[in-house]
Amino acid sequence: MKAVYISEPGGPEVLEVREVEAPVPGTGEVLIDVVAAGLNRADVQQRRGFYPPPPGASDIPGLEVSGRIAGFGPGVTRAFSLGDKVVALLAGGGYAQQVAVPAEQVLRVPDGVDLVTAAALPEVAATVYSNLVMTAQLQEGETVLIHGATGGIGTMAIQLAKALGARVATTAGSDEKVSTAKAFLGADIAINYAEEDFPESLRRQNGGKGADVILDVVGAKYLKQNVDALADYGRLVVIGLQGGTKGELDLGQLLQKRAAVVATALRPRPVEEKGAIMSAVRDAVWPMVSDGRVRPLVAKTFPLDQVRAAHRYFDTGDHVGKILLVM
Repeated sequence: MKAVYISEPGGPEVLEVREVEAPVPGTGEVLIDVVAAGLNRADVQQRRGFYPPPPGASDIPGLEVSGRIAGFGPGVTRAFSLGDKVVALLAGGGYAQQVAVPAEQVLRVPDGVDLVTAAALPEVAATVYSNLVMTAQLQEGETVLIHGATGGIGTMAIQLAKALGARVATTAGSDEKVSTAKAFLGADIAINYAEEDFPESLRRQNGGKGADVILDVVGAKYLKQNVDALADYGRLVVIGLQGGTKGELDLGQLLQKRAAVVATALRPRPVEEKGAIMSAVRDAVWPMVSDGRVRPLVAKTFPLDQVRAAHRYFDTGDHVGKILLVM
């Protein structure tokens, strides 16, 4: 089969399409003929040498795919059939024509979504739902602040939070993206972080109140401002480190607000936890997708042999929604 490997840490030019042996599904795994794979920030960080795959995971990048069931390893108990249209959450291996994945991390494609577009769903849906709902316990009527409005995580988080009845604020780096977040994605408040102090702007537009929940992909660079932006009893959930790993935390301010800071990562979790998250996504998010409250957004698709071009486009930050590789 064809698969993408990273020859050395660096830019998109280090991505190479190679002919390799196809995977053999192990105990409890299913084999999937991949139709499309989603690009994620983690893939870029792995390409740059900052985010190695967890022990035992494939060196091939790619954390989510859509495709068809092509085979079964021993002991698969889930009721899949050959040819079923599915999506899968992976620890790695998605940039390939086939992938073997634990059956717990595989879901049938939600009704009304074509098989290519479905590749835009599993990683972002699992990340957003597990963090906003399972970790932060976002409630109807609360205010959530989502950083990175127009990326894969941001576009899913805005829609999901709105579907849950939350008031949604978000940040973006240009007036165009701010307009997109409000007019196209439905955010109640959208802040251009390049021109405004987002904690102050949030309070000004939210009746003097901060955010009950903040979903942050930036990390250290935003730590001080995020704590400032929290409401009393607020929950800051850090899921990315684009802005660094070490920041200064004002514990006094945190204590005064009775607030919490939580950091989570999806990729290194054990299969059992990922399975529980995917089951929750199937039960809670898939109905929202099927009835149109949440839409998988695809910015652009690229064939597998144009993976370098796909990563160059990702690196520009110009996309709204997901970038997909099509096999």
